[in-house]
Amino acid sequence: MLGQSAIVNAADNSSNSRVFVYEVTGLRQNIENDSNNYQFRSSDSVFIKVPYKRMNQEMQRILRMGGTIVNIKPLTSDSASEN
Repeated sequence: MLGQSAIVNAADNSSNSRVFVYEVTGLRQNIENDSNNYQFRSSDSVFIKVPYKRMNQEMQRILRMGGTIVNIKPLTSDSASEN
C-alpha cells in the first residue's frame, strides 16, 4: 500500500503544477461576474489561466457567463513569455 500512495502523490503533484490557458469569446456582463476584481476587455477574446484541478469548474463558469471556449492550451514557459 505504501508504494501505491507514493504513486498517487507523485501524480497529484504533477497535476498541481499544470496550468492551461482558455481562449474565451462572447463573455457578457451579468450578476455572477459583477463581483470580479478585473474589467472585461473590449477585444473579442479573453485569455484565462486555469489550474488543471479547476478546469471543469472554470468551463462551467464560462458557459454560465455566456462565453464560448475556442481554444485550450497548456501554459508553458514559451507561452508565458508571449502574454
